[in-house]
Amino acid sequence: METLTVESDDDGSRLEVHSFRPAVLTTANGGNSGGNSAANSTSAEGDPAPATAPGVVVIHGTLVTDALYRPFARNLSLLLSRPVHCYNRRGRGRSAQQPDDYSVQTEIRDLAAVMKATGSEDVVAHSYGGFVALQAAREMPLRRLVTYDAAVSLSGNLNHRWRPELEQAVTEGQLNHAWAHLVQGLATAGPLSYLPLGALRMLSIMSARTNVGAEMRELLPTAVKEMRAVLDADAELADFTGLATPTLMLSGGWSPGYFAQTGRQLATAVPAIDFAVVPGQLHEGPIRPGKRLAIRIARFLNGTDGSITPLSRKRRRR
Repeated sequence: METLTVESDDDGSRLEVHSFRPAVLTTANGGNSGGNSAANSTSAEGDPAPATAPGVVVIHGTLVTDALYRPFARNLSLLLSRPVHCYNRRGRGRSAQQPDDYSVQTEIRDLAAVMKATGSEDVVAHSYGGFVALQAAREMPLRRLVTYDAAVSLSGNLNHRWRPELEQAVTEGQLNHAWAHLVQGLATAGPLSYLPLGALRMLSIMSARTNVGAEMRELLPTAVKEMRAVLDADAELADFTGLATPTLMLSGGWSPGYFAQTGRQLATAVPAIDFAVVPGQLHEGPIRPGKRLAIRIARFLNGTDGSITPLSRKRRRR
């Protein structure tokens, strides 16, 4: 794994990026993380090294850092034989803090900076990251895009999942109470999401003793801004009809149903979007052990999964 720092184009803020490269590229580069240096190098066997393939950027969800996605990024890099880069969005790790005027545009500019710096053309995004990626695809060129449980608000369908008590609890420093409201509102924790608030607060206290649980509590303030960004960017189906990037929206078979509902709606209305359910997968699919999801995504990025392209879909409609 390589670690590099990328500066955002708008305000020069720092973004922490972690990169994974297949062994053949790493060998050809001699361990150098410098972009296209492999294009003019030679492999250990003396044969000309392959030109560096365009990279893939992974965008993580809310209440987590990119650390949980590194095994997934490594698997995807091996499957694709291409570099895969995951980065800490603002408010995490060594990346800059969220600015006072934070919005989805902040995230789009950061994504553009990471893609430019890493020579990437494809994006894979999870949950809130899927929201960022779909909004970005409306404004900037992407070769291919895969989202998993993208948190997109259509015609106000996520309004009722916002809990004002969450923001109030964060402001007052009542993080266990805030966590309970977040889990109940988003329903992304499986059956646990439907426990009473008191039980969820106890779970929060217990989970805070683990590294992941403690980290989630620390990231609750970022979740407030991110949930507001989703609601502020509420859109209609017509807003996505101009999207030209071939896009695969996936949802876990055991994920909350509203993710699949949004994916189906967008796939029906937008020729460039396909949708599929991945059986047996929870909302946290990309950070769970196993390669099945990575294989499914790699096939789409390679164009070998038989998905309907925008052109072929148009022909079928004639």
